[in-house]
Amino acid sequence: MLSHLPILQVIVPLLAAPACLLLNNPRLSWLLACFAGGVSLLISSLLLYQVQQSGVISYMLGGWDAPWGIEYRIDLLSAYVLLIVSAIGTVVLLAANTGIRQEIADDKQSLFYVLYLLCLAGLLGIVATGDIFNVFVFLEISSLATYALVAFGRDRRALLAAYQYLILGTIGATFLLIGIGLLYSLTGTLNMQDVAERLPQGTDSSSVYTAFAFMIVGVGLKLALFPLHLWLPNTYTYAPSMVTAFLAATATKVAIYLLIRLHFSIFGDDFGKEIIQPLFITLGLMGIFVASMVAIKQPNIKRLFAYSSVAQIGYMIIGIGIGTSLGLQATLLHLFNHALMKGALFLALAAVVYRIGSTDRASFNGLAKHMPWTMAAIVVAGLSLIGVPLTVGFISKWYLVLASFQNGLWPVALLIVIGSLLAVYYVWALVESAYFGKADVNSKASTQINEAPLSLLIPVWILVLANIYFGIDTRLPLEASASAASFLMGGSQ
Repeated sequence: MLSHLPILQVIVPLLAAPACLLLNNPRLSWLLACFAGGVSLLISSLLLYQVQQSGVISYMLGGWDAPWGIEYRIDLLSAYVLLIVSAIGTVVLLAANTGIRQEIADDKQSLFYVLYLLCLAGLLGIVATGDIFNVFVFLEISSLATYALVAFGRDRRALLAAYQYLILGTIGATFLLIGIGLLYSLTGTLNMQDVAERLPQGTDSSSVYTAFAFMIVGVGLKLALFPLHLWLPNTYTYAPSMVTAFLAATATKVAIYLLIRLHFSIFGDDFGKEIIQPLFITLGLMGIFVASMVAIKQPNIKRLFAYSSVAQIGYMIIGIGIGTSLGLQATLLHLFNHALMKGALFLALAAVVYRIGSTDRASFNGLAKHMPWTMAAIVVAGLSLIGVPLTVGFISKWYLVLASFQNGLWPVALLIVIGSLLAVYYVWALVESAYFGKADVNSKASTQINEAPLSLLIPVWILVLANIYFGIDTRLPLEASASAASFLMGGSQ
């Protein structure tokens, strides 16, 4: 059984999805989804352990050797991301039984778990596969499920958000497919490792640069790289709270993984270096400042943290743009840490929605008196978002600043620090409203509101405590990210 872990990582949630549809019972579907998520988390943990002990795992589907058959290839980078996606996916599922009650009708809740598991399977498949066309297939599985999940939002604007996401997501997928087609015409293979071995013969070809450009734009749309982020704010704001928590902590992280995989594993870290490095650093910095400034003015807290996600993606893009092993490690650290931050924040907001039915800024006035544990979770996750020491956010931003200094980019390091200070402004404004603001006497917040139920609080605090724990004991993310970065930059795993 252990030899089949790579395929089981994808098969378990993929088979659980139609089973939930057959059950057609919200509670039974939730239990099955949680079981599938837990098994996926166990598998990803075992894969990470195996890779650390024995090196890269290569799994050939149907007994056909690569490049003729489809290969699932698990190295340290993919095992690291699989662990993040499966862990966040499972924690969100633990909260889903309670979290979706106020936002999704009873007769649609089983369908929610079907789509959730399909999205999870697609994301895991993107990370596990070593076949570039298989990446596109899994990307479409996860994307189609995501469009439907967003449309579940109770606000009718969720339909428009889902439609906008569908249009832009389709454009992104088309760009990616064109790039894949160009690579196949140049190399005659779809296996990523095989493509990487054959590409050096034609790296001066304009077709290679064209393929690279198409793929970067396609993936950039999927990861909400500034200024290709227009789908993200509405999607996060109007989707059901559980969907927002899941997507914010996983989907963009998988897209970052795909960008790293394409750039470093296929084209090589030196490919287009003169253009890519300044472009990524510039777009990353613009994303940080523009998105943070827009976030400050948002009257809706979900929308505020949606723009914050665009800014945080900027930090990860800067790390890639720096182009050194330390810069890439900073990106991989922030990929792990941002999943914990945003998972905690959006799950806490789901608890707020469950109790008061709104995430408008005015609804938070005086809310800490009624929901102290929920607001405490938002405060801790907000401090991590800023990058306060003893939280995970500090670790990745510290490494990003170090990488900038190491490469002589001290203005970039200074701008990273200033960008983090912008997060102080909008996080403090929320804290001030919740702890020192006075609720409107006509608002629901002025009446007695109970704390969120334990079924929501426990998953929230699992992620909050993880923000603190991995900010103190950094061994797991630091060792995994350092080894993965070294391997991608041409070292040995």
